[in-house]
Amino acid sequence: MTSSPLPGRDATAARSVLVLGSTGSIGTQALDVAWRNPELFRVAGIAAGGSDPATLAAQAIAHEVDAIAVIKPTAVEDVQLALYTEAQRRGYPTGGYRLPRIFAGADAVGELIDAVPVDVVLNGMPGSAGLDPTLRALRTGATLALANKESLIAGGPLVTEAAGPDQLVPVDSEHSALAQALRGGRAEEVARLVLTASGGPFRGRSRAELVEVTVDQALNHPTWEMGPVVTINSATMVNKSLELIEAQLLFGVPCERIDVVVHPQSVVHSMVTFTDGSTLAQASPPDMRLPIALAMNWPHRVPEAAPACRWDSATSWTFEPLDDEAFPAVTVARHAARVGGCLPAVFNAANEELVAAFLAGNTGFTSIVDTVSQVVEQADEWHGRPRDIDDVLAAEQWARSRAAELIRQGRD
Repeated sequence: MTSSPLPGRDATAARSVLVLGSTGSIGTQALDVAWRNPELFRVAGIAAGGSDPATLAAQAIAHEVDAIAVIKPTAVEDVQLALYTEAQRRGYPTGGYRLPRIFAGADAVGELIDAVPVDVVLNGMPGSAGLDPTLRALRTGATLALANKESLIAGGPLVTEAAGPDQLVPVDSEHSALAQALRGGRAEEVARLVLTASGGPFRGRSRAELVEVTVDQALNHPTWEMGPVVTINSATMVNKSLELIEAQLLFGVPCERIDVVVHPQSVVHSMVTFTDGSTLAQASPPDMRLPIALAMNWPHRVPEAAPACRWDSATSWTFEPLDDEAFPAVTVARHAARVGGCLPAVFNAANEELVAAFLAGNTGFTSIVDTVSQVVEQADEWHGRPRDIDDVLAAEQWARSRAAELIRQGRD
């Protein structure tokens, strides 16, 4: 990543953007960034699952998008009706609003990417379902603002080898922080990357104290408002584990040189230590609009994207080591990252299965990572490098099936 403008592009023109996962937390904040900065961004298309047609329609009309993708094919009529309703609510005369083109079905997002050329694709889709859209977006040559870490983790070399220079830009606050701090030195001057973690709702608890954790307790994050899967991942430290694998893939730094440290204030988002002993940190109050705006406008900053730190009152930041006994997920992820191949995909898919089981009341909190670890340990056949997306999908299917078997065994 460098500070050069996009090749062949007028740096003063507004960037056209596709927002995938537009009704989710990242997507809604990305649209807010675009709305506040019309001179910088034009939203050309949006995509979502289709479970919230009213919100999708409101987004489409507010941003006058060219096209919409809905994964749920039966949602098309609901979206069309919501579009007419929203247009009437905004005072458009009958027939006075040009309806956007609608793609629907399992390949709707890919069709949207191929049909609507843009400067930036922001992938805020949930889970490893974002892998195909990630690869499709990279093939178009657009900048990929990646919030869907699972697609990079599952796809691994398929994604990194498909990406051109400066084409893959992270949205996660931690990796955005690393990308910013890495501007302070050359690649050969980097000694270590330091990922910060809030510690989640159970910071300081022992392994024994986590056994009886409930779903409601695990969903009560002290800092961030996120979807249920990401919130549970934060509570188990799986989110930080995925970020460790992601950092290795994004920045080419082996996992042995990537540290995880607990920072409950969530103001320092990550740090880079250089070979001369200097450490550069990126600090800002918790607000995802800052890394989202930077990724959409990379490498240029968006003025007033989010509030800055205040220095006119006393404050303190603390850092403490991660308790690997209570939170073993990072240790499991380090093994997956070292082995590589399809093992990170196995790790992620097994975790998605376990989180779903926990949310449904079918497994315990500490069993999430314990069972993921068992699946990873049994995944010898998936150590090889994936040849294509089918290999990744096969590894994920095996991991989900094996995880489901272990869940059933644990309940018997």
